[in-house]
Amino acid sequence: MNWRCVFLLQLMLILSFVSSAQNDTIFNTSSLTLIKPISNTVSNYSGDNQTQTARQKTNKPIRVQVLDNKNKPIKNVKVLFRKVHSPESTKFIILDSLVYTDSMGIAETNLELGSKEGLYEVSAQLKEYPETNFLLFKLSARKTNWVFLLVAGLIGGLGLFLLGMNMMSDGMQNTAGDRMRSILSQITNNRVIAIGVGTFVTMIIQSSSATTVMLVSFVHSKLMKFKNTIGVILGAGIGTTITAQLIAFKLTDYSLLMIGVGFLLNSLTKSVFIRNIGKTILGFGILFYGMHIMSDSMYPLRSFAPFIDSIVKLENPILGILVGVLFTALIQSSSAFIGIMIILASQGLLSLEASIPLLFGANIGTAITAILASIKTDREAKQVALAHTLIKVIGVLLFLFWIPQFAELVKIISPKSSLPDGDFNTLANTVPRQIANAHTIFNIVTTCLILPFTNLFAKLIEKILPIRTIEKPKLKTTYLDYGMVKNSSLALSLAKKETIRMGQLVQNMTGDIIIPFLIKKTEVIAEIKEKELEVNFLQDQINDYILKITRENLNEERVNESFQLLYTVKEFEQIADIVSSVMIVKAERWSRMDFEFSEEGQAEIVEYHTKTQKQLSRALEVFESVNLEKAQAMKDKYRKYRNMEIELEKHHFERLAEEIAKTVSSSKTHVELMTMLRAINGHATNIARILLKWSSK
Repeated sequence: MNWRCVFLLQLMLILSFVSSAQNDTIFNTSSLTLIKPISNTVSNYSGDNQTQTARQKTNKPIRVQVLDNKNKPIKNVKVLFRKVHSPESTKFIILDSLVYTDSMGIAETNLELGSKEGLYEVSAQLKEYPETNFLLFKLSARKTNWVFLLVAGLIGGLGLFLLGMNMMSDGMQNTAGDRMRSILSQITNNRVIAIGVGTFVTMIIQSSSATTVMLVSFVHSKLMKFKNTIGVILGAGIGTTITAQLIAFKLTDYSLLMIGVGFLLNSLTKSVFIRNIGKTILGFGILFYGMHIMSDSMYPLRSFAPFIDSIVKLENPILGILVGVLFTALIQSSSAFIGIMIILASQGLLSLEASIPLLFGANIGTAITAILASIKTDREAKQVALAHTLIKVIGVLLFLFWIPQFAELVKIISPKSSLPDGDFNTLANTVPRQIANAHTIFNIVTTCLILPFTNLFAKLIEKILPIRTIEKPKLKTTYLDYGMVKNSSLALSLAKKETIRMGQLVQNMTGDIIIPFLIKKTEVIAEIKEKELEVNFLQDQINDYILKITRENLNEERVNESFQLLYTVKEFEQIADIVSSVMIVKAERWSRMDFEFSEEGQAEIVEYHTKTQKQLSRALEVFESVNLEKAQAMKDKYRKYRNMEIELEKHHFERLAEEIAKTVSSSKTHVELMTMLRAINGHATNIARILLKWSSK
């Protein structure tokens, strides 16, 4: 008979368990009511659904309140607390199992959780009433080493996130390298085109900071003017929002698939183009897998009160902006910081109101990278960094005073959640996309407001940071930037510009060396010797720069371009050697002699020297424009000039046969000079030959 009673009691307990799961806030007995009390000043006053570290005492006591049928608290009622469930039957302790209610009708007790993480359940019931009279309390236990796992997950996940972003950027740059170089070369005073260029380039390299650093380098290298960079800077702000929009898509479930596909494409094919696409996909997958790790590691923060309180404080605009600036400056990437914000939001830890000041701070903080890059540059390059900073600061000031209205606008245009407001899951579903949209709106509106005033803005920057005329130091490269070495396409473009400058110096040397032979004045020889020193310096610097580029993972086309540059540098240097090592000696000796060329002989020298200068000009033009038709025309011209030199030499020997006095005395110098000009002609033509040879390959 006893076992039947026990069975009935257990059955009633199970049925009441189900009933309480449907409504665990209140249970009425015939004369008393047992409830979970609520306080207007203390959150989660009842202690239900709290989280604590395993093996530790709960932060808040578990509280119940006993009321009579008139809802008045009842004192000295016995309340019994019992263990209901623990993970893997782990033992835990109820410090006071039987408690009397106080004058407010409240009975409370504390728990010491067991050693396992997971769900712990405790029941509270009225001692004097049937066992069906109870409330159920649920408590969660974190791992004892959760702080270590959190930090390790954040560091490791952030490392993978940044690694993936860099790999994705490298893959996209290598895939679109030539297009990037072509587009950058087309930047004009058209502000709309400049914005489009800035947006596209930043979308490719995944960083507005990197785009601005590139602009600093280009202005310092004289490839661009400061005024032309403002539109690009504005476009870079829009381009970086595309990264945030991509991150806001919940693609973490597909991250391992992307890693697998990217690895296969990058490893199992010989096509450089497909390998770069594979590298891009692989980086994309690693980026999202890093987000997944960070997201999982942050989950315990949902129930960590100090962190929740600190996040709430970030709704203070000034504090939020300062935190955003600091963290973005530390990790040198606004995209990465916004990615971390989106991860926090995906756990329901960050509201839109707290996110907006952080976004503002991230936009200002991203300018720090360009400021650091401009430290050792000239003033015009520093103007680029200053312009980037001021654009972001102006944008923040424009939005700062209507953050609540801005937040409402973002919520209106963003997807809604079917879950109730204020819930963790509601925030997790809606805020990531809202952050990405707020970032996009901020940059587009800032661009539209500043765009009409770019000329005035440029003048303001030039007044704040005027350019001082400083004598350019000798033996210094103008275009080479070692910060661009990893971007092979752009780095080779800079090397080409420096090689053209070297060729122009050689052309000037060749033009000046004829003066001592014609008027016997040697003042120009000192200038030629200075140019020779600079040519030798440039040869070493360009060769070293190109070799550093070739140490990167270059495709065949980039390797061929590197070889053509090295070959062209060698040809220019050999022309400079002919001028400085041979022709200068001849010129100095000729100037000390009383001999003169005959009128016919001097006219022939001037004519052939002019043809040589034209061939050098063609070589520079062919090298710069990669014009195969003109390269072929250069070869034809060389054959014509070679025949011309033979014909002129024949005329010289005819004059010798006539024993014309000036011809006889100047014969040796005349022949040597024509031979050296023919050699210069040949080296200039070699530049066209190598272009034709490797282009056919």
